[in-house]
Amino acid sequence: MEWNLEIPIRARGKERPRVNTMTRQAYTPHKTKNYEDLIKYMFLHKYGVKTKPSEKEIALKIIATFEPPKSLSKKKRQELIDGEFGYLHKPDTDNIAKAVLDALNKVVYKDDNQVANLLVIKKYGATDKVEIEIKEL
Repeated sequence: MEWNLEIPIRARGKERPRVNTMTRQAYTPHKTKNYEDLIKYMFLHKYGVKTKPSEKEIALKIIATFEPPKSLSKKKRQELIDGEFGYLHKPDTDNIAKAVLDALNKVVYKDDNQVANLLVIKKYGATDKVEIEIKEL
């Protein structure tokens, strides 16, 4: 089985859990929670709520595309988009992967420990987007 998903927003990394000082309970920050919920919603909207989580090994490819800053000249922006330059700024690739893996947990696969192959690519592009390719092995 294969699934492909394109989310037209800027990639976010998984933030560290926060602790409520009153109750001493850990919680996921709101921005991270909203981002993970959006990924989950987009997947369920495209493939249906009745999708059963896979029990097989999974290969996952995440391509995070970042739009160059508008403050750059048109020439420099186009060079970044057309070139083979990687995006060398935050968020870190491991945090991008964590956010996507956690969002798809219990939706695409029963647990993210089933992900045997993982590739995360950060690059420049014309618009911000996150592309996710999922394959059962």
